[in-house]
Amino acid sequence: MTQATTLITGGAGFVGSNLAHRLLSQGRRVRVLDNLSRPGVEQNLQWLRQQHGSLLEFVRADVRDGAAVNQAINGVQQVFHFAAQVAVTTSLENPREDFDINALGTLNVLEAARARPVAPGVILTSTNKVYGGLEDLELSVQGQRYLPVDTQVAGTGIGESRPLDFHSPYGCSKGTADQYVVDYARSYGMTTLVFRMSCIYGPRQFGTEDQGWVAHFILRALRGERITLYGDGMQVRDILYVDDLVDAFLLAEQNAPRLKGRAFNMGGGPGNAISLQDLLDRIERLHGKRPSVAFDAWRTGDQRYYVSDTSAFQRETGWEPQVGAEEGIALLFDWLAARQEKRSSAALASEVVTAGAH
Repeated sequence: MTQATTLITGGAGFVGSNLAHRLLSQGRRVRVLDNLSRPGVEQNLQWLRQQHGSLLEFVRADVRDGAAVNQAINGVQQVFHFAAQVAVTTSLENPREDFDINALGTLNVLEAARARPVAPGVILTSTNKVYGGLEDLELSVQGQRYLPVDTQVAGTGIGESRPLDFHSPYGCSKGTADQYVVDYARSYGMTTLVFRMSCIYGPRQFGTEDQGWVAHFILRALRGERITLYGDGMQVRDILYVDDLVDAFLLAEQNAPRLKGRAFNMGGGPGNAISLQDLLDRIERLHGKRPSVAFDAWRTGDQRYYVSDTSAFQRETGWEPQVGAEEGIALLFDWLAARQEKRSSAALASEVVTAGAH
């Protein structure tokens, strides 16, 4: 009997490559569909190929291509749908492209899965942005971070009972995808569920200013480059180390027949909540010097406070984060510093070779 394949759309990205590595390490066959548009992801794909060889299958395609998605789902038992346009800023510049990738791309995945005699399970990564700007949340300033005045929210974070309030084209497109995935369980009985993600970080993340801010801050600091804080830097997020997220994915897959049709908030929770200013302090301790900082205006849809209440998923599966923020940030710092050092050494060796050729 041929072993069933797991499809990961966006599987060469940060989260996708970490999940693929875990599945492949367990001997599972993985098909990665990715258009390789995000800088650095070719390195993740190369790493997966080196580690796992023929267990990995790669399809270079775009989720906007319905025919390619339909073909990629052949013989698949489970789909992890991560392919997305991931930045609020980009969605504001080009809302149609954002919609086509996030909303239409997700519908392509769902329809390809539904067309199969036995529909594979589909797990979508959504976003905390489906809850909007949370402007009604009364906040106080404590130290260098915002905290809710409501002690219950401060203690537990934002739960799934929070009304949806899409803000920004990105919030709208991901919110559309989120609700389609939830509804395909109700309307068609498919085994689908959603993770509404907070901030994920860890190895194989090549952070940009618009997404992956923990890695972005560390990279800028390592290169001696200035970091721009939009707003005052006191905005708070709960951060979750990628290994803990992969654990959650596998538990979601195992329990999906029971949990289908639900959306779960997923992040590090109140115990792993930090402000942007807090991260600068951590980087200073790890790096030995404080990063250079500039300030700019607040950005559209930027929540001053968002921390996930993950208790619903914890109750259902027993999951909880294992890697605390301090440990995880140090692990990512070491991984990025080692990469930076390796690149610097390679550049220096190249210069020596070039100089010797004259």
